[in-house]
Amino acid sequence: MTPNNAVLTDDFGRKHNYLRISLIEKCNLRCTYCMPADGIVLSPKASLMTADEIHAIAQTFVNNGVDKIRLTGGEPLLRKDFPEIIAKLASLQTEISITTNGILINKHIEVLKQFNVKKINLSLDTLVASKFHSITLRNQFQSVIDNLHLLLNNDFKIKVNVVLIKGFNDDEIIDFIKLTEFLPISIRFIEFMPFAGNEWDRSKMVSQKEILDQVQHHFPESHVEKLEDEKNFTAREFKIKNYLGSFGIISSITNPFCDGCNRIRLTANGKIKNCLFSNSETDLLTPFRNGEAIEDLIAFAIKNKKKVRAGMTTIEDMNNPALNQDNRSMIAIGG
Repeated sequence: MTPNNAVLTDDFGRKHNYLRISLIEKCNLRCTYCMPADGIVLSPKASLMTADEIHAIAQTFVNNGVDKIRLTGGEPLLRKDFPEIIAKLASLQTEISITTNGILINKHIEVLKQFNVKKINLSLDTLVASKFHSITLRNQFQSVIDNLHLLLNNDFKIKVNVVLIKGFNDDEIIDFIKLTEFLPISIRFIEFMPFAGNEWDRSKMVSQKEILDQVQHHFPESHVEKLEDEKNFTAREFKIKNYLGSFGIISSITNPFCDGCNRIRLTANGKIKNCLFSNSETDLLTPFRNGEAIEDLIAFAIKNKKKVRAGMTTIEDMNNPALNQDNRSMIAIGG
C-alpha cells in the first residue's frame, strides 16, 4: 500500500513519520520532574489500549507514512503483555525503539533482541546513588547502571537521557560527557520542561548556552567537535575529539527545533497529542472501538498543530503557569 502522506502533513509542510506510543501511565520510579508529588489519577484499565488495539491503530499510522515507532510510558516494560505488543508491532516492518528507565531491561533483553529493537533511550539523571534516590524516591541506581552495561555488552545503540535541573545535577555535566570517552553512548542533556504538577520555573532550567559554557571551560576549544544534526533532529550533537561516544542538547525551551518536527504522540488511553506541550487531544480509541475510521481524526489533529510549542512562541509564554501547566503531567503523556 502506498502511504497517504497528506494525512500526516500539517499546514506548515511538516511530514510526521515518527509515532511515539505510550503503553502505560504507571512507573516504578517517582521522578519529580515527571510525576507530581502526590501522584496522578490513573486512567481506568478498561480505557487503555490493548495489545491488539495498539497494533491496529499503529497500522493506520503506518499506512499513512509512519516508519518509526518508539514505545514509552510511564515505564513501558511494566506492561505484562510487552512481549506480545513488540511481536505485533514488529509485523508492521517499521523501526521500533523504546524509552525506559532501565530497571527491567534484563528481564526483556531477549525479546528486544528477537524483534530487533536495538535503539534504547535510557533515562539516568545522575551518576550519584544518593542523588538518584532523592529524585526518583527509589533505590534502583545500581540496577540501572548494571543494565546499561548489559545493553552495551549486547551491542544495543544507547542514548542516555539526562534532564538537567539547576542546583541538582548541573554539576555533573562534565562527568556525563567523560563517560563517552570509553563508552559508545550518546548523552542527551534535556532542558527541564514544564508539565502539570512538576513545579517548573525558569530558574531551575539549565540552558543550551550554560551547558556549552561548561563544556568550553573544561575542554580545549579544538577538542569540542560539532557533529552534523540528524534530519528532524531534537538534539544538537557534539563530541569530544577521540572520544568513543558523543553528547547532544535538547533545548525545547531556549532553542526549539519545531521547524523540522516529525513526531506524533499517542497516549496510553488512545489520544493523539500533536505536540508535547499541547493541551488539546484527539480521541482515537473511542471511535476505533465503535468501528469508525480514524484517518480523518488523525488528519484533523495534525492540521491543527501550531508552528511552535503548541502556540507558546516566547520564553514569557513558557513561563506563564496558565499556559505551561494546562497539560497532562509528563508521566501521562509519554516520553
